[in-house]
Amino acid sequence: MYQTCMFCKKPLGSNQVVESFPVGRRLAFDAAKGRLWVVCRKCLRWNLTPLEERWEAVETCERLFRATPLRASTDNIGLARHREGLELVRIGKPPRGEFAAWRYGDQFRRRVRNLGFALVGGVAANFVFASVPGTLFTGGVCVLLLWSTTRTVAKVRVDGESATGQEPVEQGTVVKFKHTNIRSIRMLPAEHEPGFTVDIHQGIEGIQRIRTASFAGQDAHRVAAAVLPILNANGGMRRTVQAAVAEIEAQGHPSRYVARAVRGNPDVDRESPPGFVTNMRKPTRLALEMALHEEQERRALEGELWVLEQAWREAEEIAAIADKLLLPAGTDDFFEKYGATPESGRR
Repeated sequence: MYQTCMFCKKPLGSNQVVESFPVGRRLAFDAAKGRLWVVCRKCLRWNLTPLEERWEAVETCERLFRATPLRASTDNIGLARHREGLELVRIGKPPRGEFAAWRYGDQFRRRVRNLGFALVGGVAANFVFASVPGTLFTGGVCVLLLWSTTRTVAKVRVDGESATGQEPVEQGTVVKFKHTNIRSIRMLPAEHEPGFTVDIHQGIEGIQRIRTASFAGQDAHRVAAAVLPILNANGGMRRTVQAAVAEIEAQGHPSRYVARAVRGNPDVDRESPPGFVTNMRKPTRLALEMALHEEQERRALEGELWVLEQAWREAEEIAAIADKLLLPAGTDDFFEKYGATPESGRR
């Protein structure tokens, strides 16, 4: 049972209501599909819980939700707050657009609010610096700019199928990106397979040698999923989020949307090289972040299907053994003599 957010690494908190899953202060669940998420209170991202830990917890959440007064609801999604403080989000059968708006809307709007607070703080800081002699003011700004451009803002572990410059990346290497690096990110269609590649410049022109880090396959997905939230740090208001959801809806599936978005729009991109994420429309950047997140979860669910299949096969083997134990002695000899076996189903 994990205790920290898979995205921002902050603690998820705890609850004293769901005994089988005492993690999180907001739980989202879909009883029909047997899915349970812990919503991080810091970054508001949805963390899909491990398969083996959710079944009893989903039943408990359903029971608690029915016994708790609703705070908000639509035909498909409801939000309730337990008296202990735990928030429960019940998912019914919402259209993708409605589900995405609930899932990502709070996250992007909070980023807008945080940006507003940062701007207010920046104005206050400028006022304080303005009362100090000019040399100190200038020096303070230089230090601030140097810190913001050189500090590491993202780390991604890659599997070795990508290259930095002309050298392949070793298995399990952690690649670090600075603020000036990530603004150079390009997402381009893969040449010989479905999906996309990611190119990022590492280095600052005029200060050190610039080299291009190129990522493909799963490495490209991991890098893009880590960098896009930083580029989308100022979030988006309701109308922008709705536009992002509409872009995904138009393609019908997150993976198809990503493939379409990285190809770009020739009418828009003809004045600049294609693929630069910073040149994309704001709804497109938000939609890419949402689509990559859902792709990560889809892969996790595919892994669950494999686990369920393995469990089913083991159960079938045990059932076959148990059925044979109930047969009278000599049954195997009888079937062998007359050309049939218990497993064939002929009696």
